[in-house]
Parts: sequence; C-alpha cells; structure tokens
Amino acid sequence: MSIFSTIGIITKPFLPDTPRILNQVQQWIQEHGKTAIVDSASMDGPPCNTSPMRLRIEAEADLLIVLGGDGTMLSGARLVERRSIPILGVNMGGLGFLTETTFEALPKALHKIFSGDFQLDTRLMLQVELHRQGKTVEAYSALNDIVISKGHLARMIATKVWIDQTFMTNLRGDGLIVATPTGSTAYSLSAGGPILDPRLEVLLINPICPHTLSHRPFLASSQAPISVELTSPEGAMATIDGQIGTEMMKEDLVKIQASPHRTQLIRFPDRNYFEVLRSKLKWGDGNP
Repeated sequence: MSIFSTIGIITKPFLPDTPRILNQVQQWIQEHGKTAIVDSASMDGPPCNTSPMRLRIEAEADLLIVLGGDGTMLSGARLVERRSIPILGVNMGGLGFLTETTFEALPKALHKIFSGDFQLDTRLMLQVELHRQGKTVEAYSALNDIVISKGHLARMIATKVWIDQTFMTNLRGDGLIVATPTGSTAYSLSAGGPILDPRLEVLLINPICPHTLSHRPFLASSQAPISVELTSPEGAMATIDGQIGTEMMKEDLVKIQASPHRTQLIRFPDRNYFEVLRSKLKWGDGNP
C-alpha cells in the first residue's frame, strides 16, 4: 500500500489552460483514493507561500506534485523544505532539469508512485542568513544557489570571503555565486562553473567576471560554512534561486551553510542523471 495519502499540487504561474489541467490531475489522484490539496492562487499571479492552500500543502501533504519547470520546482522545494516530502516534477514546457515526467505520462507515473515503484534522489540545500550590524535581518533556504551581484550601477563590487571561519580571499568583480551541486547547472554553468554530480556533498563558490583572472571556481566541503562580506560602498543584491532578492549594504555579511534539510526528488529506475544531461545539454548530437 502506498505511504502517500495527501497530495499537494502547485503550478507554474500563468500556466495556459490551468483549470482543465488541475481538474485532470485531481481526477487521476482521486482515482487512486487520494486527497488532493491544490494551490490555484498562481493562476492569477506569482505564487505566495503564505496563501491558505500553500500553508495547507506545507503542513499536510506527504507528496508534492509540481506542474511547471525548474523555477516552479525551486519554489516547491523551498515550500516543503522543513518536512522534506518527496516531490514529483511534471515538465510543462520548460528546460526541466529537475522535472521527472511529462503531463501526458503523468497517469503512468502516478501508478508507479502509488505502487512504490520509484526512487528518491536526495539533494543538498542551502541555509542563508543576511546579517547587518550584528543582527540577522533575512533568512532563506535555497535549492540552487545564492548570487551576490552588483546592483543598479554597472560597477564592480568588492567582497571578502571566508570558509569555515578562515579568510579565503578578497574578490572584486561582478559578484559571486555559492551553489549546491543541483545549482551547478543553473547560473553557475553560464558563468563558467563545472557541472557537479548532484550526489556530492560540496558547495561551489564561483566568481562572476572576477577582476583578478586567477580567481577560479572552488569546491568547499558542505560541512564548512561560508561567509561573504560586502566591502565596497556600491550596493549589491543577494538573490536566492533567482527568485527572491534583497539589497545589500556595505559591511553586510551573508552566512551560507548546508541546510539540515534535504530536497527529495522522485525518480524512476529507467532514467538517470547522465541521460538528463545528454538530453538537456544536447551532448552527443551530431556525428562523432
């Protein structure tokens, strides 16, 4: 018998034909004797984690179905972070690195899940705090990354970086990225960073257009907290998963560490990470 009984459903904002899609998914779930909690608020705009249905999903669901792409998956991972319930990503047309199935294949996928024919792919998350004058002013979780980057003016910013409370470097440039292995295929990849096996327990520090060309991406143990202080007078932005942003001031300190919680992605045995890379990055296209 399936361990899942209450299924949360969230959708990509402004997903075309959302009412019909949600009704169909609810019907498939109810055919298996399960209860569905549907967040339909995103039909009218960006998701809000304090909406009544999202609060119910966060508290009650034991499985989350995400209808959308990687952005919606990131939002869903943060929503259920503290309970680490399994997440099934349904690709609704985006790149879909994190998603596992398509809408057309969802009935078959649900049958597999409720029959116990699936695996869980555990992904490291980040815990991020912004400190100002010795006080914590913001706290976030992230599945992909935190990006500290220049603000409104096209000027370099200056930062100091510590790893495990040991000074690492002064860094001048457009900013830096601290990413999980999952986030290595997001902004960090565009900034010249390596692709990491998502099973690794490491944090990736990747400078963005550094002024000193000897600065290169660096892997730190997930056991080592990372601190980044903004030392230049120009303002900067700290952005979580490309979705949540907060302004930074001179001498603000961002503290980053591996979260005690993990994201649990549902995977099926007939699919693997390297197949996803070949498909999404078009590896192997053309003749050898």
